[in-house]
Amino acid sequence: MEIAYKKPEQEPSGWKREPSMPSLPEVHQSLNVPKKAGFFRKLLAFIGPGYLVAVGYMDPGNWATDLAGGSQFGYTLLSVILISNLMAILLQALSGRLGIVTGRDLAQACRDHYSKPVSFGLWVLCELAIAACDLAEVIGAAIALNLLFGLPLIYGVILTSIDVLLVLMLQKKGFRYIEAMVISLMVLIAVCFVFELIFSKPDFAAVAVGFIPTTQIVTNPAMLYIALGILGATVMPHNLYLHSSIVQTRKIEQTIEGKRSAIKFSTIDTTIALMLALFVNAAILILSAAAFHSVGKEVAEIQDAYKLLGPMLGTGAASVLFAVALLASGQNSTLTGTLAGQIVMEGFLNIRLAPWLRRLITRLIAIVPAVIVIGISGEKGATDLLIFSQVILSLQLSFAVIPLVKFTSDRKKMGVLVTPKWMVVLSWFVAVVIAILNVYLLYSTFAG
Repeated sequence: MEIAYKKPEQEPSGWKREPSMPSLPEVHQSLNVPKKAGFFRKLLAFIGPGYLVAVGYMDPGNWATDLAGGSQFGYTLLSVILISNLMAILLQALSGRLGIVTGRDLAQACRDHYSKPVSFGLWVLCELAIAACDLAEVIGAAIALNLLFGLPLIYGVILTSIDVLLVLMLQKKGFRYIEAMVISLMVLIAVCFVFELIFSKPDFAAVAVGFIPTTQIVTNPAMLYIALGILGATVMPHNLYLHSSIVQTRKIEQTIEGKRSAIKFSTIDTTIALMLALFVNAAILILSAAAFHSVGKEVAEIQDAYKLLGPMLGTGAASVLFAVALLASGQNSTLTGTLAGQIVMEGFLNIRLAPWLRRLITRLIAIVPAVIVIGISGEKGATDLLIFSQVILSLQLSFAVIPLVKFTSDRKKMGVLVTPKWMVVLSWFVAVVIAILNVYLLYSTFAG
């Protein structure tokens, strides 16, 4: 049922256009938040959106970059995972704040602030990022099906296109069902990696040193390429659009205090969820470093990691757990990819498509290049495409981050709930660092 849009009473001015409809109208403000309840009961009501966002930080694209980073450079790139995760927490906090305060998702905010040509350009770039992300999910899920059941990659890629039915079924039942499904799969992934770490017996002293940044990451082009892939796989641009929308599924009091409380609980939810994502990403890299780098074996392909884990760790369970976690990761990511695609198209273009049609379009954009590459290059091409897709995501980041920081630091748009000064300074620093690293990556790639 469509919900008639009502402009929030406390919404500040400062926008060139007024919003015409709420973000994700079918689930907008569909979950009640108790007005008079204790801290933990209120927190429970807000738990969910952070985990949907965190899914994107542990999708199959992360697996490829983390495996490559761990096998090639040991524990060194753990610092990149940590820094990327801290950046993600900061930017997702801004994304949630934007949605709660303005009643707009980031795509709607861009449409209501920029000219139509600029807004259209940002939409095209965002669609490219979503296509790259979806490509990683498609290939990752297909690889997992191949490892577990021997299904050829091309058939696995095509099979993943029917997951739209699962998404539609869950969304019709209610948004809480989607959140419950996502959290359950995340717990499964985390449990799998707890056992993987037990099997791999990493050098914990070396792991601790790996979380300390080194200049070698920037000066070594090969390491920088993987590092930016990790950054792109971690701080994902479409997640900023997603989070600014799904925080609005909570029905909060449209007052300054109501919104301030919502920002607090939303930030706690996001931080806890992203720390779980940090554990999973770090675990993949640690596993790769302990199992492969320690014996001088470079492994960038997920299939090779699966085949070698059992013999190297002395238990066949390690390989099975690895593939199960990968399948859960790929399936989880498709759920949030559906929502992100819908939010971006509706927000930027102010048009609505049936969710199944939107999902089918997104899937075709990912499936066609995946089938072509796998058909020509085989399994090796699939892994290269995975890592390349994450670098594309990294290159798109600035076009989402800069508008987000700009909007949330604008008092005319945010009113008294404008982002605190220290957070604004830190956010602009992060935005500039991301932009500089991406320019350096392009220079190194083409100059080399």
